[in-house]
Amino acid sequence: MAMENVKTTVAPSLRRFVTTIMMTLVCMVLIVLAMPNTEKPRLSYTLNEPWMAPQLICPGEILIQKDAKQVEQEQQEALRNEYVPYYSFDAGTGKRAVTEFLDKYGEGTDGVSAYLIHVVADEMARMYQEGIMPQMDYSQMLEQDSLAAIMVVNEKEGERRLVRDCYSVKSAYENIFNDSRLDGVRPLLQKMDINQYLHSNIKYDALRSEQARQDILATIPTNSGVMKQGQEIINRGDIVTEERARMIDSYNAFTSSRNDGSLSSIYLANGVQMLYVFMLMSAFLMYMRLFRKDYLEKPRSLVMAITLMTIFPLLHSLVMRLNPSVVYIVPLCLAPMFIRVFLDSRTAFMTHIIIVLICAATVPDRFEFITVQIVAGLVAISALRELSKRSQIFASAFFIFVSYIVSYTIMKFLGNREIGFETLNIGYASFTANGILLLLTYPLMFLVEKMFGFISPVTLFELSDTNRGLLRRLSEEAPGTFQHSIMVGNLAAAIATEVGAKSLLVRTGALYHDIGKLIHPVFFTENQSGINPHTRLQPQDSARIIIGHVTEGLKLAEKNNIPDVVRIFIQTHHGRGLAKYFYTTYKNAHPDEEVDEAPFRYPGPNPFSQEQAILMMADAVEAASRSLSEYTEESIASLVNNIIDTQVREGYFAECPVTFRDIATAKRILIERLKTMHHTRIQYPELEVRGKR
Repeated sequence: MAMENVKTTVAPSLRRFVTTIMMTLVCMVLIVLAMPNTEKPRLSYTLNEPWMAPQLICPGEILIQKDAKQVEQEQQEALRNEYVPYYSFDAGTGKRAVTEFLDKYGEGTDGVSAYLIHVVADEMARMYQEGIMPQMDYSQMLEQDSLAAIMVVNEKEGERRLVRDCYSVKSAYENIFNDSRLDGVRPLLQKMDINQYLHSNIKYDALRSEQARQDILATIPTNSGVMKQGQEIINRGDIVTEERARMIDSYNAFTSSRNDGSLSSIYLANGVQMLYVFMLMSAFLMYMRLFRKDYLEKPRSLVMAITLMTIFPLLHSLVMRLNPSVVYIVPLCLAPMFIRVFLDSRTAFMTHIIIVLICAATVPDRFEFITVQIVAGLVAISALRELSKRSQIFASAFFIFVSYIVSYTIMKFLGNREIGFETLNIGYASFTANGILLLLTYPLMFLVEKMFGFISPVTLFELSDTNRGLLRRLSEEAPGTFQHSIMVGNLAAAIATEVGAKSLLVRTGALYHDIGKLIHPVFFTENQSGINPHTRLQPQDSARIIIGHVTEGLKLAEKNNIPDVVRIFIQTHHGRGLAKYFYTTYKNAHPDEEVDEAPFRYPGPNPFSQEQAILMMADAVEAASRSLSEYTEESIASLVNNIIDTQVREGYFAECPVTFRDIATAKRILIERLKTMHHTRIQYPELEVRGKR
């Protein structure tokens, strides 16, 4: 048994480890492949502007490449005019279908003579010979072009046919019934289910069709001329026209593809880059292992961090290939902003450092780049410490922009005190575009939420709005439950703040945890006004209704697109507990019967996060406090201790990271808050009446 438990524990850890390593290796390969060759920088230019570099001479015979869009247009035009998809013809399908039909109905049947049966069989055979296509292909082709054609291949021979000359299963069926010879027996034929004998016998041949496409594409030339060795490509001061731009691009492609060194030197350069990225990625995983081990157990957290650490270096490499002078246009600060919002500040800073160091490998002035980006990243993390409203995104973008300008200017003047403003202006323009791109944080945050299953503080604030959606409906239809949810939210948020949990998340979860009571609000005591409908029900029926508010709540939450991270509070706020009142009532009424607990037990699961455990404690205590006959410090403390100790004893918190210290803190805060909420007072001593002396 012990060995089985060890295997069960080790297997998921091993899978996570292998998955992490594989994902990291894939990302490393992508980053290294995208890195530009730093030994041979790509010549950059601005269209319709003067060429500021020295004269460029063609080093050898180079084909002048066409513009990619022009090549694509020519290819698409050729495909429209020449491409015909290939379909393979299966003669056996038709023969088998006609034979099966005649075997069953060849001698005739009630009301249909053998002659008419053979009329149908002959029509089937003819249409199979013409070809029956898959219904979807047939409909789409005719819808796009009434003269659409296909190439039908029978063994090795091919025949071009118009689609309209073929049939689909539907048109073949209709064609049979349109035969005038069958006018009198159509109702009888319909009962014979002729459809089951009609099948497509010409089917799309993907291999031949793709080969035909490639043959057509191969006929389109991708170059428009040749540059000879020694020919001038462009001289200093010449305007970069579209033609010269294609010549420069062709030169870049030629020099990039040439092998000036040995294969060993190329492999060595790529190997060094791979080791560099591996070193940085390993440092990040080591940080996670030492300081945020919980993220390693949450795939979405690690996947998001590594995904961002891959995407931004890829964007950086793309810009370096296109125009290295505007390298600062890439909004690297988006990554720490997302990590800060969804995870924490330390991980955000570590992620930013790794991204900056990876990107710095391809930048000429690495010291300046690293300094400027680290300063901006720190400002980004500080500006979003508490994201609670949209305006903070604009403020953050502004502060990051200012930090870029200041740090960049300082670094430039440190390196060259006589630097001109023309050089600075290029950087300033990049920072302006960078700041504008940072405004995409808000819409991209929604995308990150959906991709990785996170939820942002902004979304939680929107969900907490009690004037709309389910919460407004709850306040109108079940005001008692609404007030209970508000009070539970306040209690749970106070505990979460004290123990370091996510107070906004637990408050939002508290607001929604009882929305299932909207279905039968009058069956819950907080919504009753003197009449208790449970008095007319059996305990099992009452328990079913009470327990049902969990499943009904989940249905309402799903219908109203409440996120999973909030929805889980509905499932766990009672855990796998019993509806004790009705269970005890039933048990007392049947003392000699062995009572099945299942009808009286909530579906669960038990809480598995710190926030869910806090909500369970706050919910149970707040609900029970309403039943106290008097509110004194002793009665409240006794109630709180008894309820939470019972929850601990029954194992509700066995699956969540709640410490005894957290539980003690929760008890203290609940007692203090309930005393304040119910205005407990000290008991005044009574005046003792003493006899006269």
